[in-house]
Amino acid sequence: MKQFITTMQTLTVRDLRYDFGKVEAWLADGQEIEITKHGKPVAHLSPPRSGSVLKFDGETHRRWLEETWGSRVFTAEEVKEMREAELGETS
Repeated sequence: MKQFITTMQTLTVRDLRYDFGKVEAWLADGQEIEITKHGKPVAHLSPPRSGSVLKFDGETHRRWLEETWGSRVFTAEEVKEMREAELGETS
């Protein structure tokens, strides 16, 4: 049995923020990535296993929205009030 030694790519949180294109390319190439902050590992990114990526089903989502909310449309003020209530904030 052959063993392959692979080196994991390492990036800082700042690299992740400002150079995500590089991260995306590494993931597309099948590489795993370690994210560090102040020299300490904080996360590990790996490409999705084949078949594990869920596809968005717009029709199912539309039906769920219709069943949940009907034809109700919220105003911007209502949305703001709901968010504040969820977060425990006051205006």
